[in-house]
Formats: sequence, structure tokens, C-alpha cells
Amino acid sequence: MDTTSTPKKLLIVDDSKVSRMVIRARVKVVQPEWEIIEATNGDEGIALALEHQPDFCTMDINMPGILGTDAAEQILKKIPKLRLVIFSANIQESFQERTASMGALFVAKPVTEKSIAEALRYFMESA
Repeated sequence: MDTTSTPKKLLIVDDSKVSRMVIRARVKVVQPEWEIIEATNGDEGIALALEHQPDFCTMDINMPGILGTDAAEQILKKIPKLRLVIFSANIQESFQERTASMGALFVAKPVTEKSIAEALRYFMESA
């Protein structure tokens, strides 16, 4: 392992505490040195992204307040190098197309070991 590099930061944005816990636990198994920041809605996610400048972000779509896709677009405008994955049970084609158009990856919920592995593969392509 390269110890000279700074540990990566992952921002998890999801109103479901269970989803956040599952993502955090799974990522920590694979990437124990990563710093993990959690937000419970899109507005909080935007604020934390600007404050912490994460390398990676997982985002739910349906949350109280701003839609995750709107939050993701705002975050990507400010941090274009960020790798972002949208996790959502809302698998309508319009959401998948919007996700692709902003350069992010769409992964269908439920959050599972397999779906988190898919997100991690996407994140590590850029590392």
C-alpha cells in the first residue's frame, strides 16, 4: 500500500440510516483508511461536500428536501473531479439517463455487498 498518499474521503448521502450504516461498514472492510462523512439529505450533502472536498460520493435520490440528482449536479459543478454514484430504488429510465449525463454511475437499491462492490470498482477506476 502507498502510505504517502492521503487517505480518500467518501461522502455518503442518504436519509436511510440503515443504508448509510451498510455502505460505511462495507467500505471500511475494503478501504479501512478512508475517511467517511455522512449526510442525511441533499442540502446537508452539498454543504459537507464543499466543506470536506471528498474524492467519492454515494447519493440517494428520494430524500426530504432537494432531490439527490439535483444535489449531485450542484456538488459536481463545484467539485468536477469527484466520482459520484447514485444509489436508488427509483430505477426509472429518466433518472438513469440524468445520472449518466452528469458523468455519474447509477446503481439500483437495495444497498447490498454486490451493489457497494460495483460502486467501489467505479471509485477505484479513478484512484
